[in-house]
Amino acid sequence: MEPGGTAEKTGTRAETRGETERTILDGAERVFAESGFGGATMQAIAEACGLPKANLHYYFESKEKLYRRVVERIFTVWLEAAGSFDTESEPRQALSRYIRRKMQLSREYRYGSKVWANEVIHGAPIIQDYLETTLRDWTESRAAVIRRWIEAGQMRPVDPHGLLYMIWATTQHYADFAHQVETLNHGPLSDAQWEAATETVCGIILRGIGIDPA
Repeated sequence: MEPGGTAEKTGTRAETRGETERTILDGAERVFAESGFGGATMQAIAEACGLPKANLHYYFESKEKLYRRVVERIFTVWLEAAGSFDTESEPRQALSRYIRRKMQLSREYRYGSKVWANEVIHGAPIIQDYLETTLRDWTESRAAVIRRWIEAGQMRPVDPHGLLYMIWATTQHYADFAHQVETLNHGPLSDAQWEAATETVCGIILRGIGIDPA
C-alpha cells in the first residue's frame, strides 16, 4: 500500500458519509416542512433523497432523531449568523451583519426555517427541551450585549428581547411565507430583489433603534 493510503481511504469514507447525511437532511427538511412531523414518513423522506429506506435508517434510526437533527442544523446556522454579536464592538455593524446573514439564510434554508416555525407553532412537542436550554441561554447572552450598547448610549433604549423577536420574525418571514412572497412578487425574488429586501429590512430596524444604517 502506498504511504497515506489508509488515511486517504478514511478521508474518502468520511466525505462520502458527510455528503449522504447532507442529502438526507436536505430531503428531510423539505418533507418535514410540507407534511409536519406527524405527516412525514421515513419512506417519503427516503424517496425525496433518492435513497433506499434501509440507507436512511442506517444514518438515522428513527424519525424523531432525524427530525431533531434537522432542527439542530437550522438552529446551528442561525447561531453562526449571530457571531457578530461576539466580535463587533458597536451595534450598527453587528446588527447589520446579523440581519443580512439571517436574510441570506432565509433564502438558503427556507424549508429548515419552516420546520422550526411549524414545530414552535404547535407548542414544540419535540424540541421543547431545546427551547428551554440552548435557545434561552443564547437569547439571554445576546440580550446582555444589547443592554451594554444601550447603557453606552450607542442605540435607543428598547427591550432587547423585543428587538431580537422583530429581527427573527422579519427575516424568517421570507422563508416561512415564501409562497406568499413569491405570489405577490409574480415569482421568486431575483438577486437584486433580495438585496433590496435586505436593505429595506436592515434600514427600518436600525433606524427604529436610532442608528443610521449608512
